[in-house]
Amino acid sequence: MARSVEQLVRVHQEVQTPSKIPPRELKPAVQLSDLTFSYPDGRKVLHNVSLVVEKGEKVALVGPNGAGKSTLLLHLNGILRGRGVVTVMGMEVGDGNLGLVRGQVGLVFQQPDDQLFSPTVFEDVAFGPLHMNLEDEEVRERVSWALSQVGMEGFEDRLCHHLSLGEKKRIAIATVLAMNPAILALDEPTGELDPRSRRGLIRLLRTLPQTMLVATHDMRLVDELLPRTVILDAGRVVADGPTPEILSDAALLHRHGLERP
Repeated sequence: MARSVEQLVRVHQEVQTPSKIPPRELKPAVQLSDLTFSYPDGRKVLHNVSLVVEKGEKVALVGPNGAGKSTLLLHLNGILRGRGVVTVMGMEVGDGNLGLVRGQVGLVFQQPDDQLFSPTVFEDVAFGPLHMNLEDEEVRERVSWALSQVGMEGFEDRLCHHLSLGEKKRIAIATVLAMNPAILALDEPTGELDPRSRRGLIRLLRTLPQTMLVATHDMRLVDELLPRTVILDAGRVVADGPTPEILSDAALLHRHGLERP
């Protein structure tokens, strides 16, 4: 192993994550109320978006490029802050509780290289638990458990930049699972994967118990995995309902740049 847990603590000691986890029984898991957001160049990306996701739901967020899907996900743990109210597990996202909120929302970026920044797999997966005031042994246990959940046991000492794209995506998911989040927010999880890696990732996501909000263009993934679908277009929610109903409406899909799987 490249570095000990003690060394990793010293390297990353400036990052702190509160150890207290709010209760999981609060509902809904996610609530957005009139969320509006514009980037610094003045481009408005979200327009009065309201959305409720109950605990345990698995929800697809679909729409054309530029619809605001990724921007919406980045509001769930306070990376972006717009006008309106964002509530996660009963907590309104604000400056005073970002550590707690980010412990509840596991955000997995579209490009895993944006998420994996340590030399080895162990160091990347251990990064979050190291700052939860956990004992060294529990940090190791969490790393081992998270890697087992994504089928990457034995990869602890592997160099991240030597991994395939599919392997990197699994490790990126493991980095958030190690934090034991209540919610997974995934941005294009199957993007650029070959068919075998894609099928393996869908099988993995099907086994995970967390509430999920998945931004994707992969309509087969939506059909196979996610019982509810929300269509976002031009920063507005234009449809929200059971996935079979949404996917059976060819005219609706066509209007918003989507296709049946």
